[in-house]
Amino acid sequence: MKNPSDYQPRRFAVVGAGPVGCIVAAFLAKGGYEISLCDVVPALLAPALDPGIRLEGVETLQQKITRTCVAIDDLAQYEPEVIFITVKANALPLIASAIEGFYKEGMYVISWQNGIDTELELTKTLGRPPVMRAVVNYGCSLVGPGHVRLPFHHPPHYLQELDPRSKGATVAIARALTHCGLATEDTQQIISMVWRKAVLNACMNPVCAVTGLTMNRAMNDPIVFQLVNSLIKECTQVARANEISLGWEFYPHAIDYMRKAGDHKPSMLMDIEAARRTEVDFINGKFVEYGQRAGVDTPFNRTMLALVKGLESSIEFKKNRRAALVETVAP
Repeated sequence: MKNPSDYQPRRFAVVGAGPVGCIVAAFLAKGGYEISLCDVVPALLAPALDPGIRLEGVETLQQKITRTCVAIDDLAQYEPEVIFITVKANALPLIASAIEGFYKEGMYVISWQNGIDTELELTKTLGRPPVMRAVVNYGCSLVGPGHVRLPFHHPPHYLQELDPRSKGATVAIARALTHCGLATEDTQQIISMVWRKAVLNACMNPVCAVTGLTMNRAMNDPIVFQLVNSLIKECTQVARANEISLGWEFYPHAIDYMRKAGDHKPSMLMDIEAARRTEVDFINGKFVEYGQRAGVDTPFNRTMLALVKGLESSIEFKKNRRAALVETVAP
């Protein structure tokens, strides 16, 4: 294995041209790095080349990137040194399998995603040495292809390797991100940080997805807030039962953080509105799973998991019915 302490990456790939992927791609390109942006939807990619990815809100930037492609296999010809995965977690098995086809020693793959255990999905195919996990602290939404709104940004972001031998590479990648304006620190506490953020996601994402409320409206509705509050306490209990440290001040921090989120639609609500599958299995589903491991009942998480999965089923049913109607009336 190459010495990670000598690692100075210049070629990056970003899988996913949604809001999260566009942000990291734009910042890296601004820093002078070679960027390949990949997405299966061509319409999402076109503006990234010209006039460039546009960010507005707490960060303002318009930045062209190096190139785009519509298949992960196409990335092989560009020989990326670092690949950021920014898509929904349910796509990870297929993505990892595609990367495996051109993986070379010295390449690193970063789960730049929400949810618990997303990095472990990558290790099932790629092993531990090339995989890293990040915690990202910005809120964003896609106004249109290549056009992202950031209502809040709370740097630094955090990055950790899964294999200690890759520590030098982690430091180098965090340095590169910081250099281009996306302040990132290497850490040895990523599991705790992942869970801290996952609790916040498990409380707000499904509640907003089911009710259609923004975060601000959910937090300020006295009845809906009772549900959010119950989810915080239940998720905290699951974390502590699994010996995950959230910190003694976590509860007031969580309440304060969510109250300051503003009139923002979390990603799960945007997925439901766009008739897409959500990543609820890697958020509330994981709290149910880890609750079962530790013997902790999770009625609130189970309820939110069931309701969101029900919404997904309803969306899929409507899609299939429309497709059937079109086929019926077709000449």
